[in-house]
Amino acid sequence: MPTDCIPFRETHYFSSLICDYLEEKPELQRFYNRFPNLENFEAQIEEKSAFKGLSKSHRHVLASVLEQQYTDVNPSEATLLNISLLKESNTFTVTTGHQLNLFTGPLYFLYKIVSTINLTKELKAKYPDQHFVPVYWMATEDHDFDEINYFNFKGKKIQWNREDGGAVGEFSTDGLDHVFDLYTKELGVGKAADQLRVLFSEAYLKHDNLAAATRYLANALFSDLGLVVIDANQSDLKHAFIPYIEQDILSQISSQEVSKTNALLSDIPETDYNIQVNPRAINLFYLSKNSRERIVFEDECYKVINTSITFTKEEILKEIHEFPERFSPNVIMRPLYQEVILPNLCYIGGGGELAYWLQLKDYFEAVQVPFPILLLRNSVLIKTNQQSKKLDKLNITNRDLFYKRDTFINKRVRSISNIDIDFSSQKMHLQEQFKDMYALAEQTDSSFVGAVKAQERKQIKGLEHLEKRLLKAQKKKLADQVSRMTELKDQLFPNQSLQERAVNFSELYLEFGDQLIPQLVLNLQPLKQEFLILNL
Repeated sequence: MPTDCIPFRETHYFSSLICDYLEEKPELQRFYNRFPNLENFEAQIEEKSAFKGLSKSHRHVLASVLEQQYTDVNPSEATLLNISLLKESNTFTVTTGHQLNLFTGPLYFLYKIVSTINLTKELKAKYPDQHFVPVYWMATEDHDFDEINYFNFKGKKIQWNREDGGAVGEFSTDGLDHVFDLYTKELGVGKAADQLRVLFSEAYLKHDNLAAATRYLANALFSDLGLVVIDANQSDLKHAFIPYIEQDILSQISSQEVSKTNALLSDIPETDYNIQVNPRAINLFYLSKNSRERIVFEDECYKVINTSITFTKEEILKEIHEFPERFSPNVIMRPLYQEVILPNLCYIGGGGELAYWLQLKDYFEAVQVPFPILLLRNSVLIKTNQQSKKLDKLNITNRDLFYKRDTFINKRVRSISNIDIDFSSQKMHLQEQFKDMYALAEQTDSSFVGAVKAQERKQIKGLEHLEKRLLKAQKKKLADQVSRMTELKDQLFPNQSLQERAVNFSELYLEFGDQLIPQLVLNLQPLKQEFLILNL
């Protein structure tokens, strides 16, 4: 199947921090443990095996919780086997996480999970004496409902409107029947459309809450590949996290360590790295019915903001031990919680996720938890055969597609035009001529240098203006070709964004049916670390 790859930096859609990480720039090496290549997993396995928190009893608790969570779905033998294998000391996980976006949200939901599944296959081939389980961590404790209550389908926003409040995993699915009615009208007819109707209906109309619906959906899409879906908002699992909850409440260790790391990142010379997350003094929320609010320490007591709930030091420690499920980690502590309860080797995430993971290594070291290998998920642009043929006919390369819209059009117009609309050489010639004028002004009267400079700017500006006018005229002359080019560009980059960030998987499922995921599994190579262009 025709594929092509482009370095992430050359797509111009990824931050300098992520591109520098992928290129293993020396100034970033202190912010991660091991770089993601197959050889480095041997040491990662040894380090995770030695982690004291990964006891036999804890593994059995983990497997038991998962078995209980899967009672309302129909897992494959591959998934059941992987859950059972988690009890064994030679079993490790590769994990990705995602919000509970309605009907998976953006297309990259699939890429995250396929990257995770494919990496476990590569690891098994390299280390046959170990077992590797792909895990999807549902962000059930999240409370950013506005980020997950919709998906885009054929340029329309399919949105779920309901009152916000509390952890999204516990949200009732009431009202999603109206979303289903709207979506099903847009689907049209055909086998693939009918399969999508059934998938949405079975997930959201036959399950009571968003966590159960999302588990069903992920299981339906990936269960045959052994994917294990975990909802970590569970009392037995949080018991293992009690010591770290206490540390954060009493000593604010996460805030101290991450703040120091942020300062180090900001001080790296000649970089423009953005700090992704800033810690709070306490990085925990308190969960109650329809509420997830921050815990703060004020006036010598612990308070849950926007509520009347308060604790003394003794009371909150008692609450932690009796009801650990009421304490919810924020974005700073969630990665630590994951690594405490899972025998995890590698976290696979998007650029934004890896950016905040790079802020956490010193915190992990301070609390003596192994820091996982960080792997950027696969990114993919999928083209149909028809689109590929049109692009070939217009002589548009894959790299051309990644230019921003105006640059793309201008570059293509210059390429197909029968006249040269590039005044770069003229501008260079003009600048050479002005060098002589600067020398003459210096010899005559240096006060004339400013006047010469102004004249140079004026003439350069004049050339640029003329270049734009000629380009505009040529665009008009080539209007038909420009229209066809921009239509294709807009199809592949909706709203001038990456396809994977703007399109729901169901659009492509209508085109490719149940071959979509198998083709992704066949073609995604998680350790290759380049942007994939795939013709289906």
